[in-house]
Amino acid sequence: MKTVLVIGGGITGLSAIYELHKWKQDTGSEVSLVLAEASGELGGKISTVKQSGFIMESGADSMVTRKAISLPMIQELGLQEEIVYNATGRSFIYTDGELKPIPADAVFGIPTSVESLAKTTLVSAEGKVEALKDFYVQNETFTKNDSIGDFLEYFFGKELVEKQIAPVLSGVYSGRLSDLTIASTLPYLLDYKEKYGSIIKGLEANKEKFQSSGKKFLSFKGGLGTLIDALASKLKEAEIRKHAQAERIEKINGRYHVSFTNGETLEADYIVLSIPHTAAEKLFDDQQLTRAFAPFKTSSLISIYAGFDVSDSLLPEDGTGFITADDPGLLCNACTWTSRKWTHTSANGNLLVRLFYKSSHPSFASLQSMEKSELLRLAMSDIRKALGLDLEPAVSEITNWSDSMPNYLITHPQTVEKLEKTLAAAYPGVLLAGCSYYGVGIPDCIENGEAVARQIIESF
Repeated sequence: MKTVLVIGGGITGLSAIYELHKWKQDTGSEVSLVLAEASGELGGKISTVKQSGFIMESGADSMVTRKAISLPMIQELGLQEEIVYNATGRSFIYTDGELKPIPADAVFGIPTSVESLAKTTLVSAEGKVEALKDFYVQNETFTKNDSIGDFLEYFFGKELVEKQIAPVLSGVYSGRLSDLTIASTLPYLLDYKEKYGSIIKGLEANKEKFQSSGKKFLSFKGGLGTLIDALASKLKEAEIRKHAQAERIEKINGRYHVSFTNGETLEADYIVLSIPHTAAEKLFDDQQLTRAFAPFKTSSLISIYAGFDVSDSLLPEDGTGFITADDPGLLCNACTWTSRKWTHTSANGNLLVRLFYKSSHPSFASLQSMEKSELLRLAMSDIRKALGLDLEPAVSEITNWSDSMPNYLITHPQTVEKLEKTLAAAYPGVLLAGCSYYGVGIPDCIENGEAVARQIIESF
């Protein structure tokens, strides 16, 4: 009997074994399916915490609607009636000691019209004039493999990028714009520049694609953990091993022998590595693979939730959060007003906020050595400075995602390709999956898990 082992019970690994499980049920195959998860819970970076009427997501908090809504999995799991959408509202940037609104029609902070550029309060008059270069400077050298930061600065100038675009875009893609490619971030911007002669004109012509609906993100009434629970409940003919951390993979007589830290072993014909690259690398005693893994980079993030016994009407009207733009007054990189953006997260309409502290901040190293009580006091200080609220939280949830956030550098596609080839040559049937390589969004991870599963099915 053939055995397929999926290592890692996050959304990618669950999607892979779910797709394999459907095939097994449809065909009556005798293949053995095993999923091994190092922790005691499935879900990986999807982890929903419920406390005192609040719903808090210690990892990812939503999915992009235009990608998620077309996923067959949502319908297959019967989750359509559980879907909730984000509330609309303005986003702010904290700079010069105050909250300033990001233009409502901006896309990742990029103006979608001359009027949008003219009205922004984040950029000086000189910076606005410089940004008009976009209308008359043509692209002669940039390709999608070039830096998105260099591309935007070339056509918009430094001030607009640094003060309005970079805080938003760096927050989404967890990295410096100079280190990120156009292809891995916003490839359509180059297409717009070529077609319309201007990025702004291209965004204006395609505005409906980005702003036709306020329902840009979705979750579920009971939190994103609803998706994990629904997937797990369907895997009746798969073996789920929790507290099973893979320790070593060895190829012996054409099969793979996998040892776990709990003393268990397993033989498999196919292995899906749906774990971070930092964990996958340690499974092999192979210097060639070690060199292939070396170029991958990660960053860290500390997430701090605070819930209060007061109404969230204390927040600025029609707002859903802010991003910090290199202001020494605050240590947090961003703050989501969760109860305002996601009404299902606060049963009584009380205030729930989430603050993000990223390793890109110069002071992050000192934060990592802090106790949770110290981190919470730091978060309360940032809330007082940014929002003028001097409150004590009724609940809190602090999560340190140390070296867990993948960074897609300019060379990322070439690095992934080299690793794939090295792995396929030395360990055929061992496949990579997950956000370290193929996309960080939940829909991207789901599609990647399904694709890897289909690759294994085709080989049968």
